[in-house]
Amino acid sequence: MKTEIKKLRTELERHNRLYHIENTPEITDREFDLMLRKLGELEKQSSEPIDPNSPTQRIGGEPIDGFKTVPHAAPMMSLGNKFNEEEVFAYAEKHGGPFILEPKIDGISISVRYENGNFTQALTRGDGERGDDVSANIKTISSLPLRLQTANPPRLFEVRGEVYMTRNGFTALNKKRQEAGQEQFANPRNACAGSMKKLDPREVAKRPLDIIFYATGKLDGIEFATHRELLNTLNAFGFKTATTSPTCTTSSDLWKNIEKLDKMRDEFDYEIDGAVIKIDDRTRYTELGGTAKFPHWATAYKYPPEQAETRLKDITIQIGRTGVLTPVAELEPVQLAGTTVKRATLHNDDEIQRKDIRIGDRVLVEKAGEIIPAIVRVITKKRTGSEQPFNMQTACEAIGINPIKNEGEVAWRIDDLHHPAMLKRWITHFASRNGMEIDGLGESNVERLVDAELVKSPADLYTLEKTQLLALEGFKEKKAAKLIAGIEQSKTRSFDRIIYALGIRHVGSGSARILAAQFPTIGTLTSADIQTLEKIRDIGPIVGNSIVEFFQASENKTLIEQLQAAGINLQQAANGSDELAGQTFVITGTMKTLSRNEAGERIRERGGAVSSSVSKKTDYVVAGEKAGSKRTKAEALGITILNETAFLKLIQTDSTHPKQKEPANQTELF
Repeated sequence: MKTEIKKLRTELERHNRLYHIENTPEITDREFDLMLRKLGELEKQSSEPIDPNSPTQRIGGEPIDGFKTVPHAAPMMSLGNKFNEEEVFAYAEKHGGPFILEPKIDGISISVRYENGNFTQALTRGDGERGDDVSANIKTISSLPLRLQTANPPRLFEVRGEVYMTRNGFTALNKKRQEAGQEQFANPRNACAGSMKKLDPREVAKRPLDIIFYATGKLDGIEFATHRELLNTLNAFGFKTATTSPTCTTSSDLWKNIEKLDKMRDEFDYEIDGAVIKIDDRTRYTELGGTAKFPHWATAYKYPPEQAETRLKDITIQIGRTGVLTPVAELEPVQLAGTTVKRATLHNDDEIQRKDIRIGDRVLVEKAGEIIPAIVRVITKKRTGSEQPFNMQTACEAIGINPIKNEGEVAWRIDDLHHPAMLKRWITHFASRNGMEIDGLGESNVERLVDAELVKSPADLYTLEKTQLLALEGFKEKKAAKLIAGIEQSKTRSFDRIIYALGIRHVGSGSARILAAQFPTIGTLTSADIQTLEKIRDIGPIVGNSIVEFFQASENKTLIEQLQAAGINLQQAANGSDELAGQTFVITGTMKTLSRNEAGERIRERGGAVSSSVSKKTDYVVAGEKAGSKRTKAEALGITILNETAFLKLIQTDSTHPKQKEPANQTELF
């Protein structure tokens, strides 16, 4: 039993991270909940004390990196789950009604705080005790009231709800991403989670997000006798609530409405994965109590995903953005949850072997999270003997891919950056905003250049001629000239951006800046050994090993030589200084002469630091046109604001480099 408990904990922790942190779930919510229930039962039967870090003792996922983490004034608890009619009846008979039934929205839980009627903060669930401050992102949702619509607001009002992406908006967003050659989102919840993780609220505002409220957190100056009273007050205050929330007095009435809600699922403009049952009488909540994980005054019924039987015709290979090779099931078309399903993800080769999936099998398919088609199991009793086992190595080699699988990893990867699919991603990365920032080289143009075999590595960009571009479909004189000019201009990018652009695995823009500071020339970087690299703070052995492997590859040595020959800057700027040492800048808005990346480079070259958020530790905010909320916050904190003219003077004239922070009342320099 001890071994099984340990195995379940490890598996649940992995799935929890995939769902909450990486937003790439491999199993359905129902499978996860049943696995969690099994672990809880085993822990109760075991004589061993329950590990306080067990998944059964958790309230939610870990906070997302990149945002300020803030404690919740009152914990954000999850809900227990019921999976059948008997369990629903047992819950209803034990606790007694009346009950309020609400749709369980499949989105991102949020807690929004109002003080004296004014919006002050929004936190994600995080781990239930602490959440990420996503206030700027939440404010972009137009249906959210920034002031409570009442003449007598309470001193403190924390309201909790679910941020979601609309069905129609999700379809339109994925279509747009597909046309742009970007990876599509698996389902609305993943798209919603990805949107909330964006650090730029202007980008979040472009996403079709909405929010529905259904509960409260900490309150001061207001209380509610019933849940119905709460819902009515939320509506009165200007919050969106569920369009259906029937009152149910008996067990039979409750189950009847759960079935009715199931039939209504396609009528909502959001995905639901169950029904939430709440005891209407809030005065009983303290008496009813709960566990450390969830309350007794509310629970959820999880709808079983719709399933259908079909035949697995073939297994093909899909190349992901980072080179991960994903096996995909090609199915005989089957109707499922209102759509025709022809393909389903098989996640990875280990999953295929574990489920013993073979080409030609009759399989049971369901939509995980109601969106992602997935194979639940093989119907082995219908096998005829003609089914063929799948071999990942053979399948990849058959389409010209040499796959590799690193020790300790589940995923197979493509071992060829020059394969057309990987080459397109590599060139797109090379030309990206944080890389060489080549104007005019978007994904569609990368596609044209690679398909025409004009570009077989990043170095080939620097040998392109206008006549070659004009021979391609989609290129006119002006467009071709713009791209050639953009390529030429990229030769002057800073050394750290060139390191990032090379596409070394695990090396992001932050790591690239650290490397450029430690190794001022490409020669010193390429000759660095793993022992030297792993000692560098924030680099470590995994990133260090990846760097060594990259520069040891003969094709990458050739690439570096070709980039040098093309005149690319492969060393740290010689004119670096410490004029801005100790100064922290935030760059916001649009400038006419510099991009924000270029402005950041100029600051770092002079020893300054660049931050993405304004705080009391910020020394200067560089504000271009349409600076928005960061400028407003800087003004409120008394931080010196530099317009474009003042910033250019600061970085171009040594005599204007400030050694000390300007007085707080000097809010803008010209």
